[in-house]
Amino acid sequence: MKFMRTHFGKVLFAAALAGLWAGCSFAPKYSRPTVETPASFKENSGANNTDTNIWQLAQPNDAVIRSNWWEMFNDPVLNSLEEQVAISNQNVVAALENYLSAHAIVREDQAQYYPLATAGPSVTKSRQFSSGFSQASPYHTIYDIPFDASWEPDLWGKIYNTVKSAKGTAQADAADLENAKLSAQAELASDYFQLQGQDALEKLFDDTVNAYSNSLKLTQVLFKTGIDSDQDVAQAQTQLDTTEAQATNLRILRAQLEHAIAVLMGRAPGDFSIPRSPLIARPPNIPVALPSQLLERRPDIAAQERAVFSANAEIGVARSAFFPNISLTASGGFESLAKDNLFDWSSRVYSIGAAASQPLFNAALPPGLAQYNAQYRGAVASYRQTVLSAFQGVEDNLVALRVYKTQIAQQEVAVNSSQNYLNLALYRYKLGIDSYLNVITAQTTLLSNSQTLVNLYTQQMMDAVLLVEDLGGGWDASQLPKD
Repeated sequence: MKFMRTHFGKVLFAAALAGLWAGCSFAPKYSRPTVETPASFKENSGANNTDTNIWQLAQPNDAVIRSNWWEMFNDPVLNSLEEQVAISNQNVVAALENYLSAHAIVREDQAQYYPLATAGPSVTKSRQFSSGFSQASPYHTIYDIPFDASWEPDLWGKIYNTVKSAKGTAQADAADLENAKLSAQAELASDYFQLQGQDALEKLFDDTVNAYSNSLKLTQVLFKTGIDSDQDVAQAQTQLDTTEAQATNLRILRAQLEHAIAVLMGRAPGDFSIPRSPLIARPPNIPVALPSQLLERRPDIAAQERAVFSANAEIGVARSAFFPNISLTASGGFESLAKDNLFDWSSRVYSIGAAASQPLFNAALPPGLAQYNAQYRGAVASYRQTVLSAFQGVEDNLVALRVYKTQIAQQEVAVNSSQNYLNLALYRYKLGIDSYLNVITAQTTLLSNSQTLVNLYTQQMMDAVLLVEDLGGGWDASQLPKD
C-alpha cells in the first residue's frame, strides 16, 4: 500500500508539473497584417467631392449605415422583400450551417484539454483442459469492471493553438455568413430596382405606342383628304408595329428579374409576383466611411483577416511537433471469480503510468512547418488583395454615381430638346411644310433619348446599392462571435 501511495504521488507531481507548462505556445505573436491605407477616398476629396446629395463622409457624429440599410431607399415593397432574404435564402442557410459546423469543431478541439475516461464491464466464461483429474470445476467465470483514464498535457501549446485556429476558422465562417446575407440582400435590391426600371421602360413604350397610334390615325385622315400620301401611312404603320414588338420584348427581362428575386427569397418563381411599379426612386444620401474604417465594416475583409489569424496559429501547431509528447495513464477497477465479492476491497486492481516520446528523426517535420508558413503568407496576400479590391469597389461606385448625376442632368435636357423637336416636326407636318419622315426622325430621337434616361436612372440606383454593399452594409467586426 505504501508503494502504491508513493508511486501515485509521483505521477500526480508529474501531472502538476505538466500543468504548469500547459499553455506554452510556439505560434508567432499575431498582429493584423499591415495594408497601405489612403487617408480618404479619391472621389471624396478635392474637386471631386462636390455632391452631397448622393454620398457624404461619415464622421463620428454623423449618421452611419444601419443594419437594415435598405430602409434608406424608402420603399415599403423592398423592405418587405429584404426581410425574408436572411431567413429563406438557401445560400445564407448553407453559410449558417458552415458556421455551426465550425463552431462545433471548436468545442471538439477544446475537449482535448480534458482527460479521456472509459469503462468496460465484462463477464468472461472459460474452460481449462487438463490431463489429470481434479475435483475443482474446469469452468471459470471472471467478472471485470475496469476504469481507464488517459491525459496528454498540452506542454507546447499544440491543443491551445489548435483551438485558436479553430476559433479563427469559425469566426471567418461567421463573417462569410454575414457576407452571404449582404450579397443576397444587395442582389435583391439591385434586381428590384432593375425590375422597376423595366416597368418604367414598359410605361415609356406603352405611351410611345399610344402616341404612334395617334400619329398613324393622323396620316390616315390626311391621306383620305388627299393631303398626304400612302407612303406616309405605311411609314407610320411600320413605326408603330416595330415599337409594339420592342415593347413586347421588355416583358422577358422583367419576368426573369421577378424569378431571380423569388429565388433569392427562397421561393419558387411560379407562385411569386411583384406588382408593376415604374422606377421613381433616386439614390439616398449614403454615409461613406474613411478607408481605414472599411477594414472593420466589410465581412469579406474580416473573414480573410480571421483566416490569417487561423494560419498563424497553425504554425504553432506545426512547431509543437518537434517537441516530446507526455501522456499520463491510469486504470483500475474490480475483478473477481465470484460476483458476490466483486466489489470487495481485495478484488481491486490498478495501474498508473507515464510515458514520453521524442521524435529523433522525422524528415516530414521541416517540410510540414514550411507548408504552414507558406499558407500563412498566402493568407496574408489574400487579405491584402481583398482590402485593395474593397477600396477599388468603393472608388468605382463613387465615381459612377458622380458621373451618372451629371449625365442624367444632361440627358434630361436632351429629352426636353427631343420633345420640342417632335412638337415642331408635327406642327410643320400638319401644315404640309415638311414630310412625315421628319416626324418619324423626331419620334425616334425622343424615344431613344427617353430610353437612355430611364436606363441611367436604373443604373444609378443599382450603383447606389453596390456602394452600400462595398461599404459593408450595416455590419462591423464587433459583431463577430468571441468563441
